[in-house]
Amino acid sequence: MNTSRIHYTLVVAFIALTVACKGQLTHTLGHVGMRSARIWVGSDQEEAVAIAVGIEGSRAPERIFRSHTIQREGFSCIIDIDGLEPGTAYYYKPFIDVASGYASTKNYTFKTQELWQFRKDAPDFTMALGSCTFVNEPEYDRPGEPYGGEFHIFDTIVKKNPDLMLWLGDNIYLREVDFDSYGSIVHRYKHTRSQREIQNLLKFCPNIAIWDDHDFGPNDSNGSFVHKDWTLSAFKAFWPNPSFGIPNSDAEQGITSQLLFSDIEIFLLDNRYHRTSKDTLGSDLPTILGHDQLQWLLQALKQSQAPFKLIAVGGQFLNSAQVFENFSNYPQERQLIINEIEKQDIRGVVFLTGDRHCGELSMLNLSNNNKIYDLTISPLTSRAYDMSKETNEYRIEGTITGVRHFSTLQFTGKKKHRVLTMNVFDSFGKLLWTRDVPQW
Repeated sequence: MNTSRIHYTLVVAFIALTVACKGQLTHTLGHVGMRSARIWVGSDQEEAVAIAVGIEGSRAPERIFRSHTIQREGFSCIIDIDGLEPGTAYYYKPFIDVASGYASTKNYTFKTQELWQFRKDAPDFTMALGSCTFVNEPEYDRPGEPYGGEFHIFDTIVKKNPDLMLWLGDNIYLREVDFDSYGSIVHRYKHTRSQREIQNLLKFCPNIAIWDDHDFGPNDSNGSFVHKDWTLSAFKAFWPNPSFGIPNSDAEQGITSQLLFSDIEIFLLDNRYHRTSKDTLGSDLPTILGHDQLQWLLQALKQSQAPFKLIAVGGQFLNSAQVFENFSNYPQERQLIINEIEKQDIRGVVFLTGDRHCGELSMLNLSNNNKIYDLTISPLTSRAYDMSKETNEYRIEGTITGVRHFSTLQFTGKKKHRVLTMNVFDSFGKLLWTRDVPQW
């Protein structure tokens, strides 16, 4: 037997064992387009990492995409995968980039979006969504009964086989000990993602996210939070969204983004970075979105050809009760948005909101049989409350949801006859209510 070959084999095996002993990488599958994908990779030290990508069922060579984890970002990085083909199923393997390649043979998968335009009807798909994820850490939590629970909800979401997961803010809960240290903010992300059930969902399908006050800063915080640059940096480091901010505008800083999934347009809004107090002093009107983001949104809605235009934003938009952080506390900005949607006859607008630790569906009738919907889904694992006694004149009867829950949105049907089906489930997967919204 060739002794040099035996020696080489033993060396490779030793390196592979060393890699395995260092622990497996964690990862999050982010935005997946027609020809690209974004994947967050986490480790426990600064090191070279890579992702091997191949076409499922093909003998074509794998492609390797490399990067390096960064200590400041919790020993993590985002790897961009490009040069893909539309409507194609791929497998991928994150690994520590050493001479032996990857030690594990476990495959994860994603499928790029189809190039359906001018060829056929848009593909049907299912989106899951929810907000308010609290993972207990007793040494830093407030005393008393644990605030988080029912973490099996994430396994339940996976069982619904979504094509996309939308996180509607308060995806982490920064604690008092976190606000004055960038390292503590990063720790909060790492600690939340260490929850096994959350990891399963983050790997199962593409994940996109917005933030709300507890990802951004202290409770009910606005753009005056002095360390918002830190929380923005951490959000961008941990969420592989398609983009962040509106280029060449005052809203260039922030989390604002936009994407098309099948024929549905999703607007990811930032309700914190440019927010002012509802009692703002001076000549400027109080604002949640800020002037540039607001103008961008109205123009983008008018430009959109999507049958449904989903606006993801942390706080409730339609709820008429002027409580907590509802848009009703900013009546001029709220009414301006409503007026423009009505004036421009923008159809299929559905706000997707969180924040309230209780869910409901609201609907506002406009002229010409146009409607605006606001679907509030909250909480996932934070403590739930009952807001049924609030006087929300736009609430649809039978939709108040005062337990931990999530939703799936199913988009089905032929061109010009698309239907949005809203389903709301408890943490065990029991259907609580459902509503169909036809394309107008």
